[in-house]
Amino acid sequence: MPAPLILASSSIYRRELLSRLGLDFVVARPDVDETPYRGESFTDTAIRLAREKAVCVAKQHPTAIVIGSDQVAACAGMRLDKPGNAENALAQLQHQRGRVSEFHTALCLAGDGGLCIEETLVTTHVRFRSAESLSDDMLKSYIAVEKPFDCAGAAKSEGLGIALIASIQGPDPTALVGLPLIALTDLLAKFGVTPLVQPAL
Repeated sequence: MPAPLILASSSIYRRELLSRLGLDFVVARPDVDETPYRGESFTDTAIRLAREKAVCVAKQHPTAIVIGSDQVAACAGMRLDKPGNAENALAQLQHQRGRVSEFHTALCLAGDGGLCIEETLVTTHVRFRSAESLSDDMLKSYIAVEKPFDCAGAAKSEGLGIALIASIQGPDPTALVGLPLIALTDLLAKFGVTPLVQPAL
């Protein structure tokens, strides 16, 4: 009997990504304070929160394999949280024009009630088009259509936000959306789980 698989996230984007692997899983909302620690680096925040989410749920479900993930975005030293509204989204996009943003996506798998942990970090570099290419009116139009208020950096690359971007560099295209599936399949293999079905002999 395989161990239950739990996604420790309320994100609809992570849920959709995980469903691509064809694995049976359930969703549990982790009770974790996502406030960064004072002086904590962007990468350390992402890794810590991914681990805390996974372990929090694993303690409640000791026989399950729990997937925790967190993403911290930053541009020119400024952390980019979920904008929450149109005004903040516009300010974030204006700040990113002509610059490279870093999206640090951490992944943690916890088993045995949180005693067994595997984790990794995937960083994606996103270069945004220049101010000459992206006027404020264009940004406002994008925001009105996409409403990217729950997306760090306000640029949904899986939607119209791709038109804001000049280039994307990273080892895992799904990491930018919030759950690095290439890295996830590697970590799942360490727990004896694979989405690949072996052909019948």
